[in-house]
Amino acid sequence: MSGRRQYPFHLIEPKWQKHWDESQSFRAFNPGEEIPANHPFAQRHKISGKVAAAHLPPKFYILDMFPYPSGAGLHVGHPEGYTATDILARYKRAQGFNVLHPMGWDAFGLPAEQYAVKTGQHPRKTTEENIATFKRQIQSLGFSYDWSRELATTDPDYFRWTQWIFLKLYNSWFNPKTNRAEPIEKLEFPSEVKTEEQKRIFRDSKRLAYVSEQPVWWCEQLGTVLANEEVLDGKSEVGGFPVVRKPMRQWMLRITAYAERLIQDLDTIDWTDSLKEMQRNWIGRSEGAEVKFQIPNSEFQITVFTTRPDTLFGATYMVLAPEHKLVDQITTAKQRDAVAKYKTEISKKSDLERTELAKEKSGVFTGAFAINPVNDEKIPIWIADYVLASYGTGAIMAVPAHDERDFEFAINFRLPIRPVVKPTLQWLEKNGGHLEAIVKVDGQKLTWTFVELVNVASSEGKSFEAQVYEIFDKRVAEFSTAFADSGIAINSGFIDGLPTLEAKKKIIAWLEEKNLDKKTINYKLRDWLFSRQRYWGEPFPIVWKIGPDGESYHEALPESALPVLPPTLEDYKPTASGEPPLARAKEWLNEIPGSVRETNTMPQWAGSCWYYLRYLDAKNNSAFVGKDVENYWMSGTSSEFKVQGLELKQPGTLNAEPGTKSTTPGVDLYVGGTEHAVLHLLYARFWHKVLFDLGYVSTPEPFFKLVNQGMVLGEDNQKMSKSRGNVIPVDVPVAEVGTDALRLYEMFMGPLEMVKPWSSKGVEGVYRFLGRVWRLFVDEKSETAFEQAETTEQNKNELLDLILLDGAIAELDATPAQLKALHACIKKVTEDLDGLRFNTAISAMMVFINEAMTWQTKPLSVMKTFLQLLAPFAPHLAEELWARLHATFGQTAPSLAYAPWPKFDAALLVESEIEIPVQVNGKLRDVIKVSVNATQADLETAAKNSEKVKPFIEGKTIRKIIVVPKKMVNLIVG
Repeated sequence: MSGRRQYPFHLIEPKWQKHWDESQSFRAFNPGEEIPANHPFAQRHKISGKVAAAHLPPKFYILDMFPYPSGAGLHVGHPEGYTATDILARYKRAQGFNVLHPMGWDAFGLPAEQYAVKTGQHPRKTTEENIATFKRQIQSLGFSYDWSRELATTDPDYFRWTQWIFLKLYNSWFNPKTNRAEPIEKLEFPSEVKTEEQKRIFRDSKRLAYVSEQPVWWCEQLGTVLANEEVLDGKSEVGGFPVVRKPMRQWMLRITAYAERLIQDLDTIDWTDSLKEMQRNWIGRSEGAEVKFQIPNSEFQITVFTTRPDTLFGATYMVLAPEHKLVDQITTAKQRDAVAKYKTEISKKSDLERTELAKEKSGVFTGAFAINPVNDEKIPIWIADYVLASYGTGAIMAVPAHDERDFEFAINFRLPIRPVVKPTLQWLEKNGGHLEAIVKVDGQKLTWTFVELVNVASSEGKSFEAQVYEIFDKRVAEFSTAFADSGIAINSGFIDGLPTLEAKKKIIAWLEEKNLDKKTINYKLRDWLFSRQRYWGEPFPIVWKIGPDGESYHEALPESALPVLPPTLEDYKPTASGEPPLARAKEWLNEIPGSVRETNTMPQWAGSCWYYLRYLDAKNNSAFVGKDVENYWMSGTSSEFKVQGLELKQPGTLNAEPGTKSTTPGVDLYVGGTEHAVLHLLYARFWHKVLFDLGYVSTPEPFFKLVNQGMVLGEDNQKMSKSRGNVIPVDVPVAEVGTDALRLYEMFMGPLEMVKPWSSKGVEGVYRFLGRVWRLFVDEKSETAFEQAETTEQNKNELLDLILLDGAIAELDATPAQLKALHACIKKVTEDLDGLRFNTAISAMMVFINEAMTWQTKPLSVMKTFLQLLAPFAPHLAEELWARLHATFGQTAPSLAYAPWPKFDAALLVESEIEIPVQVNGKLRDVIKVSVNATQADLETAAKNSEKVKPFIEGKTIRKIIVVPKKMVNLIVG
């Protein structure tokens, strides 16, 4: 960006970043930690030395989802969430909270390992270089992080505790009677389990961390297992390499044991309804029944799970998952090749692709049939990709009239569709409006549209209604969709005429009597596949040994053996036999006599499951977090500390201010992208609940309030990517307009949660606003002298002293109009920060500056207070002007970061004057200002005396004056 700088941000911003870093201005202090008397936190709260939790200010823990440090560095979309949390962190500090605002690095990851495979450079070196780039860029943005708590998941001091938590999972089981995790030592053995080997096998089958043979996505080129969400169109998301389904020994975590608690506890936290629904949908709880279908002339039965047993009479075919164990056994010789070919095709698809609603349905007939237990009807058995082996029983009874996917499948393959639930007339009109039908009216046959028919049926009675449903029954396949709601049972034998709820009860009782079903609760959630065949991940603290029977078994290492460090390798690829890279390190592998180390590593999710807890006590070498520290920052326990002038508001709200206690348990505010709305949050909640059950943390949920920021698109309205050439590195606007302008624009683009495009012109507009703020405070002539000197002088930092304050700033009383403008701004900014409405808070400050630019004199007290409002948004500029104001008037500047947040005075916002439109014969001729207490006579007089009104009434008779108090005056003349 060329032209004159709006203000010397290139000198101001490095100056204050250096000051904050050297003085550790934003350090958060733990209970019992030494607080230096000269630290601004100590000075604000009049405490120093070692202070117990009860005497510390109430906490506010505000957290960003920590980034993966990629080689590309930050682009302008990345700082959006970080800017929002930083503004709130600064706001909460000013309100008197002890604010914890940390930053670290989710540093394990596949890209660094791929680079190692290509170049031989150790992933740690690549990772550390990337972290250095990210940290430099983030620090250039002036965020008020407590860098003393910085961590990286790749640090041995960190992953030592990740491995320790894994051992807690390994050495625990879920007790269904107490509904919580308990130490494995408390597990009681059945009477038939007697030998030590039997006990070991039984114990291993109950652990929260266990081993299982699982079909997984294997990528030969990447040499690792991939999660479902990492596979797209049969290829790896990273690199686009082919993947295949392959059974492998995997470590699993028993997250399914917590499914019910993971759903129920969503009601205790302040997340958006849409976010909670995403979690519920992923867990996928459903109540229903398991029903048995016999395959004729065979010993085989197929069990299906259904939430709608009342629709059994409408089951016209069955579908098995291609992986179902019975597929190969029941497929006829004629269909064997087609089934085998289809299974191969499906093996390349992820579960997400297979269940995508929008895709065209595919499948193959097995040649086999099953008997519908309610009507003894012989129905065909198909296989199809939309049925997953991992959900329910891996088989469904297809009721195409009442399930959308079954309906589409039946249409595609011309399978029978039998309605067994009566839809409403409104549904028939909506989904059959395109149809025409021949109906009988008074003995005549007429062709009506279905809409006409339904309308007549609605008004004329049952004879027409019967014709409507007769047409639906015969032409159900012609409707636009399936009727999936509740209704009255039809075509359903002994449950005909019953509403859905009663029909369910009756048919379940009938099936139970015949031993054909059982009530059950099912979940889509599967246990967490926790292994990766990679080098760059946390090694498992596990060894394998050979038992007396010659079979291998696993055993945990003692905690004293942690951290288990990955060995040094020269080749990071899997072995020729497909074993993980760690298997290459033969000496490391066999280091412990009589044992072989586990060669899988943990997934990247592991380190991000608990980092928010390590931030609390990042330098603790004896525990993953100290008990008192965790209790203070996470439990929301009582504090005796009082903050003068602040009152406690409703618990559970973001704008709760310090009083007698902190108001929210867990992380007070967690901000990150929607891409982590399901898995990261689900996994972190699971680990936290295990730690809670075992007594290591004090809250059942980790994150009380969570907000997802929207994506920042490129200027072309597309997602930023190298391939599109629309990526704008964060260093570009920082160099051109400065950090404060970038921060301000990130928030000014629109609501935090919305998707919005980047605009270079928009950045320039906000930059010009900050230039106006600067010119409101400084003397123009001195700034010109500074700019001239800057072209020749070498030591440019000292040149800032050449810039003087505007002489109109003085220690004098503010006028009522000035106070009104200021307090209107305080009110708006405060309320908008409480509601996370950053863009409108910035607008309020722009309104204030527009008015202040017209003032002949500028009261010092008003100017100081405005800088307090500006400081969370543009901290560098605010700090510079704050320091100059105090220095110019011989005052010692207290830390702006800890200066008490200003309060607005409602009395100063009361209007003393109001504007009244004046009409003549109904046409607007003027708008006059009158006292808010003006009487009707005052309004009439003021209206007649208006200079703009006089030309329209002179020489005419005023026949009537209509006055609407405080609204308008209308003069009727003739």
